Amino acid sequence: MTEVKQEVKHEVKQEVKQEVKQEVKQEVKKVKKVKKEIKVKSNPFELNSNNMKAFGVWDTKNIEVIDRGLKRYINLNPIYVPTTLGREVKKQFWKSKKPIIERLMIRLFVTGHAGKKHKRSSGIFTGKKNITYNTVFSTLKYIEEKTKKNPVEVLVRAIEAGAPREGITTIEYGGVRYPKSVDLSPQRRIDLVLRWLTQGAYQKMSGTKGRKRIYQTLGDQIIATSTFDQTSLAFSKKFDLERQAQSAR
Repeated sequence: MTEVKQEVKHEVKQEVKQEVKQEVKQEVKKVKKVKKEIKVKSNPFELNSNNMKAFGVWDTKNIEVIDRGLKRYINLNPIYVPTTLGREVKKQFWKSKKPIIERLMIRLFVTGHAGKKHKRSSGIFTGKKNITYNTVFSTLKYIEEKTKKNPVEVLVRAIEAGAPREGITTIEYGGVRYPKSVDLSPQRRIDLVLRWLTQGAYQKMSGTKGRKRIYQTLGDQIIATSTFDQTSLAFSKKFDLERQAQSAR
């Protein structure tokens, strides 16, 4: 009888130990989960897409691209520093993967053709990424102060308003050249409106009294284009191009 009692006691002890071990393991897992959640909540600089904002200030998750043709080509993924360091250069359609803010920064380097001649109007900004980074950041702050809205959303609305849908190309047939209207691809539409925004900003900076800063003129161009104001270079260029394409159909 005594041996049976001892065996029963031993089995009961082992079962109790296993149950206690399992309970302790579960409690330890719960504590670890809670610690991870506390770390994520208490550290705003954690590399988590839920906390990321453009320049660490402006939220881009709730911005919706209304123009369906441009929706796939305007990248609004949250990122602290809008630069990809040329990772997608050798891939087809690599520009559509770049953040839209970075594409604006790149256009500030060299604005592109002004008329029939290639005119470098960007001056000291050519190739200096730190200057363009600070300029775009100051531009977005300037837009926020003037409009009391999310400046990234205002930029998206300006791109949608200033992007032309039709263009013209030259066709040669029988030794005679004549213009022909064509539909523009979404990639080309965004390239054109970003070029016109930066060209208009540089023109206003050099032609205004009191010499406005580049972030002020660029912000004014973006605001004017987003409100369909014909005083902006981008909207007026779009209107002229579509009028020429309509006459060349």
